[in-house]
Amino acid sequence: MPSHSEDTICAVATATGRGGIGIVRISGELVPSLCVDLIGRTLSPRQAELCRFLDQDSKAIDQGIAIYFPTPHSFTGEHVLELHGHGGIQVLDMLLERITGLGVRIANPGEFSERAFLNNKIDLVQAESIADLIDAGSRQAARSAMRTLQGEFSREVEALLKLLVSIRTHVEAAIDFVDEDIDVLSRNDVADSLHRCRQTIDSIFSRAQQGAILNEGMSVVLAGYPNAGKSSLLNALSGMESAIVTPIPGTTRDLLREQILIDGMPVHITDTAGIRDTADEVEKESVKRARIALQDADRILLIADSNEPAQIGNDILRIIFGYESDTASLKSIADRTTLVFNKIDLLGEASSLSQRTVRGYTLPLLQLSAKTGSGLDLLRIHLKDCMGFQSSGADSFVARKRHLLALTSTKLSLDSAIQGVSENSHLELIAEDLRVAQTALGSITGQFTADDLLGEIFASFCIGK
Repeated sequence: MPSHSEDTICAVATATGRGGIGIVRISGELVPSLCVDLIGRTLSPRQAELCRFLDQDSKAIDQGIAIYFPTPHSFTGEHVLELHGHGGIQVLDMLLERITGLGVRIANPGEFSERAFLNNKIDLVQAESIADLIDAGSRQAARSAMRTLQGEFSREVEALLKLLVSIRTHVEAAIDFVDEDIDVLSRNDVADSLHRCRQTIDSIFSRAQQGAILNEGMSVVLAGYPNAGKSSLLNALSGMESAIVTPIPGTTRDLLREQILIDGMPVHITDTAGIRDTADEVEKESVKRARIALQDADRILLIADSNEPAQIGNDILRIIFGYESDTASLKSIADRTTLVFNKIDLLGEASSLSQRTVRGYTLPLLQLSAKTGSGLDLLRIHLKDCMGFQSSGADSFVARKRHLLALTSTKLSLDSAIQGVSENSHLELIAEDLRVAQTALGSITGQFTADDLLGEIFASFCIGK
């Protein structure tokens, strides 16, 4: 999304629909003159003033609070005017029509935050955390987003960047001044600094990973035979009758999704149609959609009826997923699969978590009863363990997958540099590893970020942010 910083932009900053208060935000160089046109006078900086909002004939459209933030002391770094009026749809539309008639453009999604980033009011991580704070699905996620918005994540990344630059400077100096016989690799402080960087990256990654889980949650797909109790398990986990449950096999025909929280971790559950060979064209499409849903799941709960030996045999993976010889695909599925033997109440057995080897793959095996609730707590703990989620998350900061990928890339480059130092490799190779590490780390806060990535990030924001 290209930036049009020379334009003055406006948007409704409150949620769509009726409400007690509606806020219109304006940012750009036309704001001072707009104050006179819209309010009939100039405004004192950063003071809330009761005003009438005027149309082109100086008649009142609405009455409310106006606040003027002169550049550079505003959210965007530009002149900003906020009009806090009544939240009626027609009132806000009339205000926008009046403002755009004065040469102001409707803002693109996320354009206010984009301008704040481009004007160095916030970095890229803080900009993303604004959207994450708005979209937070739990209190823990909101607190993590707020820590990131306040710059905690950015400060740790910046401190690590400074250390990386310092190390890189030593190595580059040894290359540039080779005649001075600077034996940089024999100095213990360089090797120690690299190891310190590596340890710090691990710490940041661990906290960021917790934040990413809080932010994006965990996707779980319920798969299995018809009438194995998938829909009953969905209802038991969500605490509501989301899915129709009958004794008739094949009741579920389409994908059914619910979101729950497990100790603050969002879990996105998808219930699927029972998988079996069928001549029914509708059911064939249901089975196809069920298999597609498995591809991107963080965890697959493969559910079988404990009372049906045919369902819990060693060919369960082949029957459910239809893989005969595609070893790579089968392994990908198996690595993300937990066997769930449901309906243990009919056998009088207790819930348990163990393991079972299926076609050479060792899978977790959970025995439970969706009907009585026995074993559901074990399942919740198991799902958290699969994601490496820690319930406290007291010091985590919100993060996204791109942050984790950048940190992983930084770790790999640092490992290569550390190996180069230990093996007394060519300085140019070590310098290149450090350059790649610095670029990857800098992409988190936006120091080395491509324009197309910026467009993708800010386009996901809501209008008015």
